[in-house]
Amino acid sequence: QVQVVESGGGLVQPGGSLRLSCVGSGISFRNNVVGWYRQAPGKQREQVALITSGRITTYADSVKGRFAISRDNAKNTVYLQMNRLKPEATAVYYCTVRESWGQGTQVTVSS
Repeated sequence: QVQVVESGGGLVQPGGSLRLSCVGSGISFRNNVVGWYRQAPGKQREQVALITSGRITTYADSVKGRFAISRDNAKNTVYLQMNRLKPEATAVYYCTVRESWGQGTQVTVSS
């Protein structure tokens, strides 16, 4: 059974940083595409970043240059480093692999 668990969310001031973690079980992240998505209140879920088995990364235009997705094969974990956060980044962030989704972690950017 594939499971992913996100962590690392919280409250941060505009301009601050957070690192989200996604730990997988029942599946090897190194052999799959893993993605981070987010859903803000009243909005549709949107893709934030993806990392392929070959470590090719893609980002939403709104986060390019500020967010970075990476993978630790030994820990079967994918990270999302978020820098220079803006209030519009406030959302629940989800990790997904092979159509399995975690419960999400709340990120709130506010002063």
